[in-house]
Amino acid sequence: MNILQPPGWVSPKGYANGVAARGTMIFTGGQIGWNAQQQFESDDFIAQTRQTLLNVRAVLAAGGAGPEHLVRLTWYVLDRREYNARLTELGLAYREVLGRNFPAMACVQVVALMHERAKVEIEATAVVPD
Repeated sequence: MNILQPPGWVSPKGYANGVAARGTMIFTGGQIGWNAQQQFESDDFIAQTRQTLLNVRAVLAAGGAGPEHLVRLTWYVLDRREYNARLTELGLAYREVLGRNFPAMACVQVVALMHERAKVEIEATAVVPD
């Protein structure tokens, strides 16, 4: 996997501008902050995000991948203000679950998610090298 950084661009913090990879591709469905029994243990944004990332990691593991194979994450959040206000906590939860693996990312504020209690949904793409 190669991180793509155009010459002269300021380096992004916590994500990559682009990633080039070759191998077996793994795509997760949108994961939310409930546990394996599809039960929410918290309505807190950071707790749900941590659980969502654990769910992403579990799906990757089922495909023989780990956080180091991530090439893209797409985040859907209900409240961009809360996301930005809690970046320090968010970063801690992210690194605890996914380590220092920072793929290309997009984050979008949405009006609602399909489950009423969900505050965040994350889709992931990973590539396991041949």
